[in-house]
Amino acid sequence: MARRSGTILKQLLSSRCSNLTPSRSVTYMPRPGDGAPRGVTLIPGDGIGPLVTGAVEQVMEAMHAPVYFERYDVHGDMNRVPQEVIESIKKNKVCLKGGLATPMGGGVSSLNVQLRRELDLYASLVNCFNLPGLPTRHENVDIVVIRENTEGEYSGLEHEVVPGVVESLKVITKFCSERIAKYAFEYAYLNNRKKVTAVHKANIMKLADGLFLESCREVATKYPGIKYNEIIVDNCCMQLVSKPEQFDVMVTPNLYGNLVANTAAGIAGGTGVMPGGNVGADHAVFEQGASAGNVGNEKLVEQKKANPVALLLSSAMMLRHLQFPSFADRLETAVKRVISEGKYRTKDLGGTSTSQEVVDAVIDALD
Repeated sequence: MARRSGTILKQLLSSRCSNLTPSRSVTYMPRPGDGAPRGVTLIPGDGIGPLVTGAVEQVMEAMHAPVYFERYDVHGDMNRVPQEVIESIKKNKVCLKGGLATPMGGGVSSLNVQLRRELDLYASLVNCFNLPGLPTRHENVDIVVIRENTEGEYSGLEHEVVPGVVESLKVITKFCSERIAKYAFEYAYLNNRKKVTAVHKANIMKLADGLFLESCREVATKYPGIKYNEIIVDNCCMQLVSKPEQFDVMVTPNLYGNLVANTAAGIAGGTGVMPGGNVGADHAVFEQGASAGNVGNEKLVEQKKANPVALLLSSAMMLRHLQFPSFADRLETAVKRVISEGKYRTKDLGGTSTSQEVVDAVIDALD
């Protein structure tokens, strides 16, 4: 009898202790006023942009997220980003944008590059990772590509020396190289990442990429707890498609970062599901992480079957940036649940769903 009573007592204590176990992690303590709605500049953009930004607006409204949007019509064939748009972003400090088409050749410069320079959005971040339930050739992929966003081959310094001969200048500075290296190591440190890999072509561009590597090495010495290594960009691309799980955080000059991020996105599930953003000291612009396919094509627009997942996950990044972590977690969890269940997927993920069907499924999946 005594033994039986002891067993029952243990069961009661165990049950009571399990009831005391918290159902969620310890929350952060906001300052008074942190829950006030925040203004966000919204640029729907070109092609599929209005479809996917509209998806974000619907989900934000369904969540009752503490944000409101200031919408501006900007298109890639404009000569410049309107000044009122720049002023709106400077006021709100945060922007969500769809893709802006950049004309090939001619004298029209990229509005995407203009925005980065005007707001000094020196760091581009693209997170490429496996989504549960979405089959890919490689598993355990979780790569963050951090790209210098303001110089390099994107400096736009081109001129025709003589007819038939064009000179294009690649500009690399110690200031910008150190700045992006510090951002990459700080990101790794704050997000419990273990390794930073610098991507370069210093075997050929010995001065320009040599300066970039020198800056990365100097910054690496200040973070002894984070492993640092280097890889030539062509070998990097080969390693990405053969063994991507070896990479953690990657820091790159401008052009290489664009190539590496799109390659990594394709490996991890496609450009339609990879979030990203551009950030500077004062402002941040969130958009689809990989640039390939961010405008889409006429058929996608007509059929309204663009994949909204990338921009939905980018808006979750935006919510964390605005210090609304619980809303970000809800959105991210809902998106991952819809992908994992597999019932509603757009064509690029092997499904037949429309953008609206995916949006409705995400809204239904919100906790």
